[in-house]
Amino acid sequence: MPVEKIAIQNVVSPGHVVRVDKAKYEAMKTALLAVLPETSPGLTVAEAKQHLLPLLSQALFPGGAKAGWWLKAVQLDLEAKGTVVREATKPLRLHRKV
Repeated sequence: MPVEKIAIQNVVSPGHVVRVDKAKYEAMKTALLAVLPETSPGLTVAEAKQHLLPLLSQALFPGGAKAGWWLKAVQLDLEAKGTVVREATKPLRLHRKV
């Protein structure tokens, strides 16, 4: 049975669209939005990953496998769509747009 795909964007490469596994994307999006605060300063990517790992399905992300890649892909897509905001800090901090 073929895997259902979803088109995602990348804030770093405007206009560039990639098709990825929809189930994994949606699972990571749900987890990321659940852990990101609505206000600044937000969370670093490492903090967000630490908080969202327990929320991920073991069927989709066994032992957290590939969670880092999916986190980054979803983060960049949600930034491109204006759902997630990047703070100009080092390390990078993220929060949801209110």
